[in-house]
Amino acid sequence: MAVGDSRQRYHDHRFDEGNPLGERNTLWAVILTAVMMVAEITGGWVFNSMALLADGWHMSSHTLALGLAVIAYAAARRYAAHPRFTFGTWKIEVLGGFTGAIFLLGIAGLMLFQSVERLMSPTQIHYQQAIVVAVLGLLVNLACAWLLKDGHHHHHHGDHSHEHDHGHDLNLRAAYLHVLTDALTSVLAIVALIGGLLWGAVWLDPMMGIVGAGVVSVWAVGLIKDTGKVLLDAEMDAPIAQRLNAQLQASLGTMEITDYHLWRVGREHYACILSVTTSDATITPDHVKQLFNDNRQLVHVTVEVNYDG
Repeated sequence: MAVGDSRQRYHDHRFDEGNPLGERNTLWAVILTAVMMVAEITGGWVFNSMALLADGWHMSSHTLALGLAVIAYAAARRYAAHPRFTFGTWKIEVLGGFTGAIFLLGIAGLMLFQSVERLMSPTQIHYQQAIVVAVLGLLVNLACAWLLKDGHHHHHHGDHSHEHDHGHDLNLRAAYLHVLTDALTSVLAIVALIGGLLWGAVWLDPMMGIVGAGVVSVWAVGLIKDTGKVLLDAEMDAPIAQRLNAQLQASLGTMEITDYHLWRVGREHYACILSVTTSDATITPDHVKQLFNDNRQLVHVTVEVNYDG
């Protein structure tokens, strides 16, 4: 049996270069949304608007998610060179997104409970004041979306390969989608408040709160799936895994694949463990690893060759 280590005998295990622009823009988004969150929740209670209150709670989840993203960025950067993290610290960022999604489900439940309660027991709403606060919230959401989109595009400028569709910054992508979802909730609140002001449709306000809770739940479940897949190393159905398997099957000749593992160690980088069996004693791990030379996404490759007979 022969075992080949990764492509270099000694090398840095920092497989992800980070996203400084995304981190800075996310921090600005946290500050903006935290201020607006306080304003909307306060306005919702003072003006008796369930839609506005729901939007404020949604913005609190948004603030929490973005705050966790900033902390994850900082922790991943601080411990990037620490030897304890065998495959780098990128998954700290992913864990931050997963944790934020769990909290978000709880907030969605609270929004739903309060909306149903208000639907059963309507109260007087100060529509004009509530509309002003909701519009301000929407403007903040749009400003944050612009910030996060800008950081996302700069980080991936000039990168158009198909595989990179699966290599986005999960922290930044989640935050960006969350901001867009929050903007939608703000729009729903504005529609509900205008409907109540013009036509006396009091039921619209709590109903939009229920819709907002549903939107938050869908977003949270989607993020749990995306981050959970990375945390559990469920990457064997990724396009790169299928492509590499086909490449290996076509190139190995007399060799037989007996074990094959692939997992992500960065937004665009993977590690691979491959075990093959062959009767050709001249085959070495380096010979097998040459098959991966053209794939820059594989940054850590270990090959084991077992000789049959």
